[in-house]
Amino acid sequence: MAEESVIDVRSIPKPERHPLIIKAYEELEVGTGLILVNDHVPEGLRVEMVREYAEAVEWEPLESTEDEARVRIIRRAATPPPRVVLDVAELTETVEDSGSVWQLPTQHRDLDANVIALSPGGEIREHTGPSLDVLIHVIAGAGTLETETGTIDLSPGQIVWLPRRSRRRFLADAEAGLQYFSVHQRKQGLSITARS
Repeated sequence: MAEESVIDVRSIPKPERHPLIIKAYEELEVGTGLILVNDHVPEGLRVEMVREYAEAVEWEPLESTEDEARVRIIRRAATPPPRVVLDVAELTETVEDSGSVWQLPTQHRDLDANVIALSPGGEIREHTGPSLDVLIHVIAGAGTLETETGTIDLSPGQIVWLPRRSRRRFLADAEAGLQYFSVHQRKQGLSITARS
């Protein structure tokens, strides 16, 4: 069996630690691991890795001292496994404020997904959608979707396609409100560049 690599991040600046460790993890062969040496128990890293890789990552605390926290990180699968990320039955029936009540939690993904909840009588004002197609699935409540050419009545169970850059306005039912699941290709993140 090959000897496990040891990554000691105690002398590495904190902002550089997680990316370095995650890169090393992603380069592991399935069934192999690495030993991480840190100046504190890396709970934040463990939470981040479990969120991203679920059961594909195994986290084994090792004997540590006050100045040296050690953990073995093992790659159990080639990719993150499929998993349940939300049970819509656990969402509250009504909301007091409108907005996103759930987002797909992983950072390494090709999709954006969230649940939008509009309070009774709430709305998403008329706007032009993004430059990508969006699918919504109405999960609770009722309302209307106003388009450039008409109005669509919304009710639970419907799947509605919002073509890229289409005009839209959502109005929630005055008593029931509206909740829908939205999914689309991930938008490119904004980047900040230095001026020369």
